[in-house]
Amino acid sequence: MAHSETATADVTASAPDEVMRAADGTPLKDSLRRSMRRAKIKALLLVAPLGLFIFFSFALPILDMVTRSFYSPEIANVLPRTSEQLEQWNAEGTPPEAVYAAIAKDMREAKENRELGKASARINYVMPGARSLFSKTSRQLEDLQAPYKAALIDIDEDWGKGEVWRVMKREADPFTVSYYLQAVDMRYDAEGNIEAAPSYMQIYQKLFWRTFWMSALITVLTLILGFPVSYLLATLPLRTSNLLMIMVLLPFWTSLLVRTSSWIVILQSQGVLNDVLVSLGVVADDNRPQMIYNKTGTIVGMTHILLPFMILPLYSVMKGIPPSYMRAARSLGANPVVAFFRVYVPQTVPGMGAGGILVFILSIGYYITPALIGGSSGQLISNFIAYHMQESLNWHLAAALGAILLFVVLFLYYIYNKLVGVDQMKLG
Repeated sequence: MAHSETATADVTASAPDEVMRAADGTPLKDSLRRSMRRAKIKALLLVAPLGLFIFFSFALPILDMVTRSFYSPEIANVLPRTSEQLEQWNAEGTPPEAVYAAIAKDMREAKENRELGKASARINYVMPGARSLFSKTSRQLEDLQAPYKAALIDIDEDWGKGEVWRVMKREADPFTVSYYLQAVDMRYDAEGNIEAAPSYMQIYQKLFWRTFWMSALITVLTLILGFPVSYLLATLPLRTSNLLMIMVLLPFWTSLLVRTSSWIVILQSQGVLNDVLVSLGVVADDNRPQMIYNKTGTIVGMTHILLPFMILPLYSVMKGIPPSYMRAARSLGANPVVAFFRVYVPQTVPGMGAGGILVFILSIGYYITPALIGGSSGQLISNFIAYHMQESLNWHLAAALGAILLFVVLFLYYIYNKLVGVDQMKLG
């Protein structure tokens, strides 16, 4: 009995020594854990440059754009005392003397710091004429004395209008929806209620509608033109299909500006296409159709430029469809047309989805082609985003327009995922 207890004690005592160990004597489990940690760190360091590039070139600009669309702290930063006093005002009638004294002091400091233009431009975006009001007042700030209410109204009677102060009170809040309202042709009325802008000021709803239907039309046209080309590339012998593929890829090796400008030569009234139509007697020489600087020019040019983006996803999917499927359908009694539409076409849906999303998203954000050959009727929303970025310098409105475009694209992408499934989309 004693011998048995001693043997048991020896086994128990030797159990810790039976743990598997690495060559350096450390437990194998700990060694594997450290090795896996080092491998993860190396992988993270390898993808870190790409992650930083994507963050700074893609994620950060989008975040900044969305933030600018609803965050506008210019008034609160330039006129801090006025913003604080207006927050306590009940927005009835005209503000008390304390508000006028605050804005007089804020404007003096802002003028010395050369920042008054930021506040006046901010208010001018939602209340045209505010910039001239601030400029006129700033020229007489040195002679301004209490009582400031009477003195400011004496400079310009607009300072005695409650509407001006209600706008300043509303826009003093750094977080605003004013730019989103303007981006959909809405605005605040004198009482602060949301209403539709006058008809002569409504432009962005029409632009959004034009952008989406033209982009959808261009997507359908590229699908109609690209499907037979992709089918031909996928079914021809490899040597011939490679030669044709070079011709599909050739536009990528040509400047976009050159390709767009070539359509001006082809489509203008005295261009190649009109000369051919006149020589064939299709149209009269004095009745040449206008095919450039309008919607037609934009649709033709963008369809041509975006066609490869539809062909390549379709080709990659069609190339993977075994020819035996069609032969099997024929052997089961289907004629070529039925076999094609019942067996072949459904298998190309992932390529159609990938090409369609790619072309549509590129279309709604296209800028160069509509700018060069779109004229006034062929402009898209992207052209007005560029206008506000470069000409009017209303970056907040440009950000709101871009954010709406982004949200619509994300919504359509969500719908596509629900109906078809993103996992079914193939880009190659």
